Amino acid sequence: MFKTILIANRGEIACRVIRTAKRLGIRTVAVYSDADAGALHVALADEAHRIGAAPASQSYLRGDAVIEAALASGAQAIHPGYGFLSENADFAEAVAAAGLVFIGPSAAAIRAMGLKDAAKALMQEAGVPVVPGYHGASQDVGVLAAEAERIGYPVLIKARAGGGGKGMRRVDDPRDFAEALAGAQREGLASFGDSHCLIETYVAHPRHIEVQVFGDSHGNVVHLFERDCSLQRRHQKVIEEAPAPGMTAEMREAMGAAAVRAAKAIGYSGAGTVEFIVDARDGLRPDRFYFMEMNTRLQVEHPVTEFITGLDLVELQLRVAAGEGLPFGQHDLTIDGWAFEARIYAEDAARDFLPAPGTLGHLRLPETQAAVRVDSGVRQGDAITTHYDPLIAKLIVHGPDRAAALNRLRGALARCQVAGTVTNLAFLAALTADADLASGDVDTGLIARKQEALVAPPDLPDVAVALAALTALQLPGKPDPDPWGARDGRRAWGKASHQVTLHGDTALPVAVTLMPGSYEIEARGRRFRVTLPSPGRLSLDGVVTDAEAVRVGNAITIFTHGAAFTVQLHDPLDGEAEDASTADHVISPMPGAVRAVLAAPGQRVGPGEALLVVEAMKMEYTLRAPRTGQVADVLVNVGDQVDQGAVLLNLTPEA
Repeated sequence: MFKTILIANRGEIACRVIRTAKRLGIRTVAVYSDADAGALHVALADEAHRIGAAPASQSYLRGDAVIEAALASGAQAIHPGYGFLSENADFAEAVAAAGLVFIGPSAAAIRAMGLKDAAKALMQEAGVPVVPGYHGASQDVGVLAAEAERIGYPVLIKARAGGGGKGMRRVDDPRDFAEALAGAQREGLASFGDSHCLIETYVAHPRHIEVQVFGDSHGNVVHLFERDCSLQRRHQKVIEEAPAPGMTAEMREAMGAAAVRAAKAIGYSGAGTVEFIVDARDGLRPDRFYFMEMNTRLQVEHPVTEFITGLDLVELQLRVAAGEGLPFGQHDLTIDGWAFEARIYAEDAARDFLPAPGTLGHLRLPETQAAVRVDSGVRQGDAITTHYDPLIAKLIVHGPDRAAALNRLRGALARCQVAGTVTNLAFLAALTADADLASGDVDTGLIARKQEALVAPPDLPDVAVALAALTALQLPGKPDPDPWGARDGRRAWGKASHQVTLHGDTALPVAVTLMPGSYEIEARGRRFRVTLPSPGRLSLDGVVTDAEAVRVGNAITIFTHGAAFTVQLHDPLDGEAEDASTADHVISPMPGAVRAVLAAPGQRVGPGEALLVVEAMKMEYTLRAPRTGQVADVLVNVGDQVDQGAVLLNLTPEA
């Protein structure tokens, strides 16, 4: 076994690898960018090396700097985690050339599965079913559009080097094909350095089911059962579970055997995942699953497999990379119970899941225990930046059956508290309460179909209004020795009363009157008697409930009823919000880079017409015309870096 390993990654996965390595007595070396000098993975490692500036292209994607750090630290092996260099065959080769061990598959195996078109041809030869489509070499828009017509709409455009939903577009109308293709090509080039795309038929009732495989250098390959990853937004996974609901023994055997054939076809060693798209219009049938791609690395959602198998996949990676054989065969493996994983992101679900950079002014997550696990790479006070994925934590739960595990997930989500940035916690709570999810009737379109309801903000409860008003007024506060400054001092004209305005969707005036041992709060035409019987508890008209308040700047977040409610102490727009239907400006919804300018001054545009494309965190966001009008000014150029709220384009009424 290795004495020292270097983790060529950051955040949650770096911390995850460090924990297992420490348990095995292995010394760990971290690498970090300037943005991560104070990061958790740096603090947890035995040693850490700076490898460059904040942008990933100048740090975590610099294979030469990573290898140099490994050699300087005395590491014998490099664990790539996922993302960044984990599926870079050139990096794997360079690691071996430097006399180090790459904790993953061979460079040849990575290359074999690195491009979707070549991988699908290889899988067909190995007897693994693939999705019908065009996987040829031509990238001429006319050829690809003709192939899309031949396949039949809707079609899916996919960057051949893609992953994580990047470089992927569904097209329902031939008129949208050219624009969608250009976007997929740009995103593929930005994310993977490869703009080549392929076209596939869009499966009408698709489920995303993947099979975890594991191989060793002695020719042994097994599968560790399946995971269902159908719950996705923007083609990126949100909630994963294992096993897959509705899975039959026949289907599991067929998919597992196909995944093992895929791995053996490329001499695979280490942890890998074979991803299938399943046509589930008639349930799960063994003749209706198709190979999509193979991820030649550890997956983000690997903890659900660990829960149902009792295995530590990182430990297995380390042992296999050190030359050991798998300690079990296929018939030794069984499924124990059910597991779910929910990804907690700093993102605004109500704004189409836009990343929401910010500082974690308050962070409280459930403690890891037997049936609840939290994998995170951040702490309270850390910043979520635009340089990297906005993942805050992964919440993983286990139960004896699916209903018990799902109920445990709901309870664990209700105990998560984050303030200082917008998160998807309310969205996750709504999703886990969905009736179709509870019944196991899931598919990749579920979130999109129900998105409006899932992202609708919950009504602000009276408990939150009361505690927010008290927090804004700093009540109860420390005794003030100055009677003229005390908020509860006597008034000649009556009881001490204060006014505060809370800003959310609308301005909410609240009056707070101090009473002996309590507060009288008037809001929304009603009055309440409020007391604070103990820390974290509030009594409203005699009903006691959990309620905690956290203030970060001018934002107050109230955690109550298993949810979070945030209000501002001032109008965040400093004036009346502009009606989108009459807006004169197109503004950037987040910090990012301009990737395309699709309109010119003087051009007439209609509502919804694409005007600009902004990229943030390797994902593209198309900004569209809010109304009919004429483009007056385009204030940015391709390549410009823009801040959130920056005006990018001005409109005038039609000439």
